[in-house]
Amino acid sequence: MTDTIMNTADQVMAATYKRFPIVLERGQGCTVWDTQGRRYTDFVAGIAVCNLGHAHPRIADAVARQAKKLVHVSNLYYTIPQTELARMLVEQSFADRVFFGNSGAEANEAAIKLARKYFKDGGQPKRFRIVSMEKSFHGRTMATLSATGQDKIKQGFDPVLEGFSFVPFNDIDALKSAIDEHTCAVMLEPIQGEGGIRCPDPDFLRQVRQLCDQRGVLMILDEIQTGMGRTGKRFAHEHYGVTPDIMTLAKALANGLPIGAMLATERVAAAFGVGSHASTFGGTPLVAAAAVETLKIIDEEKILYRAQETGTYFKDELKQLKLRHRCIVEVRGKGLLLGIQLNGPADELVPLFMEKGFLVNCVQGEILRFVPPLIIQESEIDALIQCLDNVLTR
Repeated sequence: MTDTIMNTADQVMAATYKRFPIVLERGQGCTVWDTQGRRYTDFVAGIAVCNLGHAHPRIADAVARQAKKLVHVSNLYYTIPQTELARMLVEQSFADRVFFGNSGAEANEAAIKLARKYFKDGGQPKRFRIVSMEKSFHGRTMATLSATGQDKIKQGFDPVLEGFSFVPFNDIDALKSAIDEHTCAVMLEPIQGEGGIRCPDPDFLRQVRQLCDQRGVLMILDEIQTGMGRTGKRFAHEHYGVTPDIMTLAKALANGLPIGAMLATERVAAAFGVGSHASTFGGTPLVAAAAVETLKIIDEEKILYRAQETGTYFKDELKQLKLRHRCIVEVRGKGLLLGIQLNGPADELVPLFMEKGFLVNCVQGEILRFVPPLIIQESEIDALIQCLDNVLTR
């Protein structure tokens, strides 16, 4: 059956993914099984999506209950789950307003549009440019790949949209030089995930906030990978004592169901009037119900505390591993967004971990990324560390 599924997929699906030769069939907690019955401890979690693990019973029950009542009616009408989700997000963040889409790219599209419209409505139509960071990743739609600071994402899609410029991450002087009378916003991830698990210098985000205030531009934080407890705080910017004007969320917001959200202050969100932006499927009752339950579980089961404690344990173990293996150049990350930089190609190691029963991920060619569910146990981390030790020794 496995070969049949893979062969059929390769014949009928767009060839945009380089998939590993396994067919995953079911999951529970931090474990997934393939169609041949092999089990894997999941340190990818759908790329930082399944923060509460696979097949969480409370989320499954919430989806089932909502599916029996109301799945979709469009945003022409009010619905209870969407309203409840927006209320909870506002109460738990700096924001006053929420716009729902279906993905991180859509959330970032909304943020880009809102930043431009804010200045257009304010009588400054020439302020439309956005400064982003080199090695950033904001999505694969035309606007979001234009805002992404990685050339490989843009190959074959020229011309990209105008209005975006890039500066090195952690370089406040370069950012100062890049902001001019045409700039409307600075857009960045608090921690660069796809860019290699690159954390900001201790004062960098505060300096960005101060610079935005001084120059009168908006600060957009892409928390699509870092949000929802991934770093041990609800949102990663809380580690650095700043608040943005606009923030985007997706990935783990509904623990695997597709949703994106753009959050903004009242002052900025006012630029999105009736008819200015829309999404047919954004925040459907079904997905919103899953997200509401996800937020409740995060609080009730003290997931943020668990991510802090387990993340510290995991990072300490990786640091100990670095002492034993000269091929590890650096241990990076915060909470359970972690990675190790190797002094050579890391992607060729991923299949070795899979053979041993672990799903891990490689970014930027030389960095192994670890983004397990936030419910990962120390014993599961210990098993991965042992496997890492063996693989790197080999």
